[in-house]
Amino acid sequence: MLKRTLQAVLLVCVCLFAGSAYARDLPQFTGLVKENSPAVVNISTKQKLSPQKMLPKEFNSPEAEEFFDELMKRFFDPEGNGSSPFDFDSNSRGSGFIYSADGYIVTNHHVVSGADEIKVKLSDGRELTAKIVGSDERTDIALLKVEASGLPILKMGASENLEVGEWVLAIGSPFGFDHSATAGIVSATGRSLPAENYVPFIQTDVAINPGNSGGPLFNLDGEVIGINSQIYSRSGGFMGVSFAIPIDIALDVINQLKSNGSVSRGWIGVYIQELDADLAQSFNMFKPEGALVAQVIPTGPAINVLRQGDVILEFDGISVADASALPPLVGKTPLGKAVNVSILRDGERQNVILKVAALPNEREVSSADESGQSPIQAPVAGVLGMKLAPVDQASLQALNLKGGARVEAVIGEPARKTGIIEGDIISEIDGQPVASAESVQTIAAGLKAGKTVAVLVQRDGSARFLAMKIEANATE
Repeated sequence: MLKRTLQAVLLVCVCLFAGSAYARDLPQFTGLVKENSPAVVNISTKQKLSPQKMLPKEFNSPEAEEFFDELMKRFFDPEGNGSSPFDFDSNSRGSGFIYSADGYIVTNHHVVSGADEIKVKLSDGRELTAKIVGSDERTDIALLKVEASGLPILKMGASENLEVGEWVLAIGSPFGFDHSATAGIVSATGRSLPAENYVPFIQTDVAINPGNSGGPLFNLDGEVIGINSQIYSRSGGFMGVSFAIPIDIALDVINQLKSNGSVSRGWIGVYIQELDADLAQSFNMFKPEGALVAQVIPTGPAINVLRQGDVILEFDGISVADASALPPLVGKTPLGKAVNVSILRDGERQNVILKVAALPNEREVSSADESGQSPIQAPVAGVLGMKLAPVDQASLQALNLKGGARVEAVIGEPARKTGIIEGDIISEIDGQPVASAESVQTIAAGLKAGKTVAVLVQRDGSARFLAMKIEANATE
């Protein structure tokens, strides 16, 4: 009995010692917070909203603003006092950090976008008026300037070698509470988000909430390795997934904004898409890797170098693991540089030389007008589970196509499983160009049952590849 009691006591002591040792291994953030909090600021903005500013982006043009100005003056401000009953102020808050002792401050683009007034509150209680030096929507970074000197600054780190599982700390102003610190770990790196092609985000489980945007993300050495930018939430609050802009990306943008007030980045003029296992099989690839070229822009640098269906495997000597890895590589490439691009074309690896140009604005690279897309001839039924019709000449010209077949309806397999929808224009099947609706029957007749082929479709003005598995009797 005594022996069992001694064993139990010994076991408890071992557990307590192990727990104590584990606790000592956990990081202590107190020194990091004390040292760096003085350089973290609270940012508040004020914006006067009017009906013109609340217009959707697609209607937000000089002509629309002029129309609304005239409408407001005529009905609500006939005496010309410059006021409207619909005008009101909108306030927002965010975070930022001091980048240089002479008053340059970094925050998010979305924190200050459209602001008529920006106030920066320092840790010593001073509140200074800031002006925007430059702002970049694509990376969600803005650079501000306040009239001050001798300000505390933060130490910049590197995010390139950041690993999943590392401890990180955020300091900011969630919900307006100044200098709040929250900690967690890196849960993913190189995360691609919709419409954010140029930023490989750092994903963390740090509690980031409204008001944290623009604040710094630190490693355990007290170095800034990211700028908190976005959260994933269904409620508007923290749900365990937050995203930060890597400091390696941010520093290039910050320096360009400081020097020029704007940002220029590389562009090769292609639309790309991800390769899944089925698409990889259709291109005779062992595994999905690289970036699949879905469309080459006629006015872009790649027009006579790359083709639809090429898979970009390396760019300027750096491996392209997936489609999301390519835009940041291209974006940071010096303009005018001729780079070596390794591609997979027709099942063979090749190298081509591509000269990087400056990324134009969205209007210059937007798809052409899609007017006049109604079919002009009788449809062809029963081809690969689709009812097809010819494409009118106006649509072919607008999409820069020599031929194609419009999907009138999806009536069976394999089209339904492939994800083809009504309105798609089929321009290529298994590497063979589709000249007309009738030509699809000829191409389909030569496809073997069980084979997976790539189908190039035009949808909503852009091209994409879909993987289609050919079934027996698919052409009947």
